Amino acid sequence: MADLSTTWERELLEQFSYLTAATDEELHLNTADITSESSDNTTGLLHLSDEVLLVILRNLDPVSLLRLGGTCSLLFRVCSCNSLWTTHFQDSFGASLSYTHARCPVTAKTAFRLVFMWRSLFRNIHCNHAFQEKLFVEIPLAPHKYWIQWLMLEESVPLPSVRLPCSDVEKLWGITADLFQDKLQEETEDCDTLKFEWRELYHLALKHHGSVSLVFQHVLSQHQNSEHTELESMYHQYVQCRFQWLFTYWLFRQPAPYNKQLRSIFLQWKKHSKRKVATWGETLCDVRYLASLHPITKDYWRGQLARGDESLGIQTVGNYFCMCKSLVAWILGRDWGRLKRRKVYEDTLEGVYLLLRREMQETLIEHERFWQVAKVQMTRVCTLEETAANYVNWKMIETLPYYKLYLVSGNSVYLDHVQGFLRRKRLIRDWIYLEENSWARQLLPESLYVYVCVCICVCMYVCMCVCVYILYVCVYI
Repeated sequence: MADLSTTWERELLEQFSYLTAATDEELHLNTADITSESSDNTTGLLHLSDEVLLVILRNLDPVSLLRLGGTCSLLFRVCSCNSLWTTHFQDSFGASLSYTHARCPVTAKTAFRLVFMWRSLFRNIHCNHAFQEKLFVEIPLAPHKYWIQWLMLEESVPLPSVRLPCSDVEKLWGITADLFQDKLQEETEDCDTLKFEWRELYHLALKHHGSVSLVFQHVLSQHQNSEHTELESMYHQYVQCRFQWLFTYWLFRQPAPYNKQLRSIFLQWKKHSKRKVATWGETLCDVRYLASLHPITKDYWRGQLARGDESLGIQTVGNYFCMCKSLVAWILGRDWGRLKRRKVYEDTLEGVYLLLRREMQETLIEHERFWQVAKVQMTRVCTLEETAANYVNWKMIETLPYYKLYLVSGNSVYLDHVQGFLRRKRLIRDWIYLEENSWARQLLPESLYVYVCVCICVCMYVCMCVCVYILYVCVYI
């Protein structure tokens, strides 16, 4: 390990020497410009010491390393070193690339790029119909040899057993004929073709080559002269559509019992178009519309959950709806009316989303976390319902900014503001119903009483805020 680390640093330091020379030359050519500026402006990443730059590069993830290499031609060469990408290859795929004795046929950066594209596609094959067609179109025959060479890297392949000529097995997997002599003796019809399970072929290759790392190097050597246009095209399509594909698969391809439950929970107490929902799971179904019904699914559709990780994001979505299922069961167990049940459910989910929105954008949220927050939000919603005293007031105060602030924070100050609003509304209503103010009731239709009360309360609130601001200015400014 020490030797590997020494080699790692030696290669980078060699590149740093070229980098330093190029930087010095650039500074010499631009001396006039540099002297006209302050010394602070001449200090940048290229002026750091080799030791500091070494530490920075060592701690960069693959995406950051690519971005750094794309900033200028000087850093591009440094960020393309085999030493850097060999480490990332080992960490990401569990295989090492050797550039000493058995030299890998491609650079570590190219190897990482190709295997990363393949693994991304293969990991999500269940929701990628275009990729499925590439692998399944030849069934019961084997896929195209290009894709067979990539399938060699996978132990578990979702394809039926395949019949292959012995020469293809020896060439593609690098397996010698003596490893499948038993199969040749069992075969009676055609000795030139043998039937293999994909897992069996993987273990034969592993046995022959000796390690996973050597299997990877064999596959990369097979692809040394291949055109990867099709792989790149499919990966580009996957990057563009991965959130939509995975959400569609999650929504419509659940096991039979859970599929009906998910649809019920997804639409529970949610205003929706019956016409669009009628095509649920069909080819013409408007999946984008379904995703827009919930803030969390809308965020996932846009790739805004778990830092754009589609797998962690869809797990968060699944955990969210598991929480919704628990919440529905809890609410239905209470002796509440239909309107109260729906309002508690809607406001609780809104509070959960507001409280966890930033956290969901950064990382995976488990079911326990969702349920813990939901229980707190239910308590606050019920407190607001008790404060409102009736459903009409409840619907009225939900438009106040303090309503949501109390949901998110639980601060009693915001609850006091809501109570103050209701007191002012009650005073105005009582004033309108005084006998000497019958003229007001005659001028206004009965349906506008509540609206007028709300408007007056809002005006009173705005005036109060203005007075407080003026007092603050006079005292402190």
